[in-house]
Amino acid sequence: PAPPWSILAITFTNKAASEMKERIRAMAPESADDIWASTFHSMCARILRRDIERLGYRRDFTIYVADDSERLVKSCAKELNIDSNLPPQALTRIISRAKDNLLMPEEFAAASGGDLRMRTAARVYRLYQEKLRAANALDFDDLILQTVRLLRSSAETLDYYRRRFRYILVDEYQDTNIAQYKLVSLLAGSEGRLCVVGDDDQSIYRFRGATIENILRFEEQFPGARVIRLEQNY
Repeated sequence: PAPPWSILAITFTNKAASEMKERIRAMAPESADDIWASTFHSMCARILRRDIERLGYRRDFTIYVADDSERLVKSCAKELNIDSNLPPQALTRIISRAKDNLLMPEEFAAASGGDLRMRTAARVYRLYQEKLRAANALDFDDLILQTVRLLRSSAETLDYYRRRFRYILVDEYQDTNIAQYKLVSLLAGSEGRLCVVGDDDQSIYRFRGATIENILRFEEQFPGARVIRLEQNY
């Protein structure tokens, strides 16, 4: 049997994560606390609390919720004299999508080309990120973005978590975005035992950047994968 501490189970909502933990505790009460069973964001926050200093932040970073982020974006737009044609809500969505695609401000600006709206958003994104760093804060999207950056830039950190998590389960895989796919790929590596569960007909987060190709191309992205079809509804 797999050692409990070597298992990582990831899902999307706190409710689903709680249900997973309850089932684990019912099956293996003595080992339940050794298994990481959480949402993507909770898992990333836990990793960052340990190693974020490698990215120049302090471990006691603050996590901004949606309202905090929107207020800061609004402040940045005001400081840059951005007119009302691009309201804070729209700017916040654009910045969030950029982070879902693993684009830092400089990369997002370079990808904006001649699109005036995107170039304006890039200016706000750059200032917004500077203010987050100055406050030693991360927004919700940063939790995954910065974890990917950490694993990419620190071979020691990546090796530690690859050795720790020998068995990885991802629920609702059809709702993962680019950043979440990259995170899972980094942790699993070429030898990790990765199991994903999903249904390409049930993607509910496409409007929020979910990439349906992640599940459609799973066998291509992870050669040798075994597909088990659940064709009866229980």
